[in-house]
Amino acid sequence: MFWERKMRGLPTFITICLAALLLSPVAARSQEAAKAELDRQTSPRKAVIIPLHEMIHPLSAALLERKFRDAVDSGVDVVIFDIHSPGGFTQVTFELMDMVLDANDVETVAFVEKDAISGAALFALSCDKIIMLPDARIGDAGEIVMGADGAYRYTEAKSRSVLAQKVRDTAEATGRPIALAEKMTDKDMVVFKATNKENGSVRYFSDKEWVALENQDAWEKGPPVREAGKEMFFTANGRRAAELGLIDQTVASRAELASTLNLQEPIPTLERTWVDTLVLILNSGFVTFLLIVIGLTALVIELSAPGLGIGGLTSTLCFGLFFWSRFLGGTAGWLEVTLFVIGLLFIAAEVFVIPGFGVAGISGIVLSLGSLVMASRRFLMPHSSEELASLGMDVLTVVGAFVAFLIALLVLAQYLSEIPGLSRLTLKPTVALEGSGTSEGMAATSLPGWQRVEVGSVGEAISALRPGGRVMVDDFTVDVVTEGDFVDPGTQVRVIGKQGAKVIVRPVA
Repeated sequence: MFWERKMRGLPTFITICLAALLLSPVAARSQEAAKAELDRQTSPRKAVIIPLHEMIHPLSAALLERKFRDAVDSGVDVVIFDIHSPGGFTQVTFELMDMVLDANDVETVAFVEKDAISGAALFALSCDKIIMLPDARIGDAGEIVMGADGAYRYTEAKSRSVLAQKVRDTAEATGRPIALAEKMTDKDMVVFKATNKENGSVRYFSDKEWVALENQDAWEKGPPVREAGKEMFFTANGRRAAELGLIDQTVASRAELASTLNLQEPIPTLERTWVDTLVLILNSGFVTFLLIVIGLTALVIELSAPGLGIGGLTSTLCFGLFFWSRFLGGTAGWLEVTLFVIGLLFIAAEVFVIPGFGVAGISGIVLSLGSLVMASRRFLMPHSSEELASLGMDVLTVVGAFVAFLIALLVLAQYLSEIPGLSRLTLKPTVALEGSGTSEGMAATSLPGWQRVEVGSVGEAISALRPGGRVMVDDFTVDVVTEGDFVDPGTQVRVIGKQGAKVIVRPVA
């Protein structure tokens, strides 16, 4: 009987042993995974610092976005925005806020050592954490515009409503007091502290929220927050902002910041490179003005020389730098480049192919200048006074450069009278009307080439005809155009027609 009981328990014993053997590696792996996860959580994290030490505008925002993408692509755990900025364009600030709010693979930290004012404060609200030095400041994000008299005023209600809603949504997404965040943008509301009578929790209400609150009896209303009273935009230093729960905490130094966030030291900073500096310089108004003037002038000079000369290279360099800087600045794309090239082709067709000056020439000028303005904008139509003022400055820069180009063209006409198309701007010797003979004492050689040449005359191209150029007939030269064909220098051509001063030629078969 005893051995029977032993034998009946044997399968159970074997099963237990086999289970222990099979599950032991799984348990070991689970322990290793748990240990690795603990090590990952306790080991210092990788971080980078991206400075924001200037006004927020389309160009600075584009550079900041590129730095942020580079930081995320590098695989860091934390991106720290070192903020010291007076804010800037509202719409551009919204774009930066959305960029940070949509970043789910990295922790974002706003670190304020001095000031995060206006749009910079709103940008800080969008980060996962806000850490400040005790005496740094944050807030004062009311939207103001310059009036016709030059005085700054509070924006209209429609614009304020959009701004306030954006701030409320951002504060809710990042877990910060909504009323205090909104008070940064609204000087008319009053914010006060309230304590829940049941659980003692603290919440901040605006006077507007309190009126619409259904369970007022559950809260004990306290005095207004001193920084959030009537006729003022909420602004606080680091100590007060931490006390109110608007920021996460304060630190005394960057070393303490690294210790608080458990970061590897030293924390690298993505400083501005020489490319970033060059892009900023090329996007400045004065340099933009010079690039356009020099580029257009060099393009006209190139028309006087066969092949690709110094004029063509200079023009290509100027407009290449212009559009390259706009590409990196985030304000231009291939549409602007295409419109610019089409505009130049229209102008060339008007000068060399189509007699007079009409639709093609005007359309070419509008397309070219319009593309230069578009290449400096991140918006198609302005939606605020600041965008309208910025658009006006860009238009003024481009139109001013075009006027300066025309002045330069008139000056060059005195020295480059043989440039096809440009020669019509220069003074010509007295021209005899066809069929009237020459004036008394006037030699035939004193007449311009287009009047001396006859239909059927044969000459030799002394420059490339593209389709305009110069031809030697007998012992004089004449500006001519082909029927659209390109002709190499040295080719024999025949005059097949004349339309005023326009001489049309065709290669001799």
